[in-house]
Amino acid sequence: MSPLGRLLRNRRADEGRAAWHLPHLQSARQLTLTSEDFGDGGTMPRESWAKSVGGADRSPRLSWSPPPAGTVQLLLVVEDIDVPLRTPAVHCVALIDPAVRALDPGALDARGPAGGVRPLRSTVGRGYHGPAPIKGHGPHRYVFQLFALSAPAERAVTARPRAFLSAVPAAVLARGRLTGIHER
Repeated sequence: MSPLGRLLRNRRADEGRAAWHLPHLQSARQLTLTSEDFGDGGTMPRESWAKSVGGADRSPRLSWSPPPAGTVQLLLVVEDIDVPLRTPAVHCVALIDPAVRALDPGALDARGPAGGVRPLRSTVGRGYHGPAPIKGHGPHRYVFQLFALSAPAERAVTARPRAFLSAVPAAVLARGRLTGIHER
């Protein structure tokens, strides 16, 4: 266990500040979000970890149930809700065409995203950034959150992730969630 991990062992972000809990991103209707690479609450595959910790920094496979009628855009947000900061670390934000029903590995890469995918700014940069928690800090939960929007969220696409998420103007028609775990 590293000294820093041991020192910060009991410090975690406030999960209530995750995109999932923002009042304007609520919806009673659910989307089923799954991955062939890991189950909900399961360990994320090595390929999806950050390069700095031996991974390939490649986003995992994702698929979801059809969004409801009236969906104009999908919003995908990936957050580390166990980072030792005040708010969760945003590992990916992407806007997705509602005709897209699944993403192959690496589809969220900023340099070569899949068709119908527009990676936006995250805490680290653009596109997907894999797990790299502090060694010895304990397990980290990486929450993949998918929101079906009734209007495009184009106004603040260059904003920092928290400002962008706070400015999403559209009503959420449905949402889904999948959690992957990684620990060093």
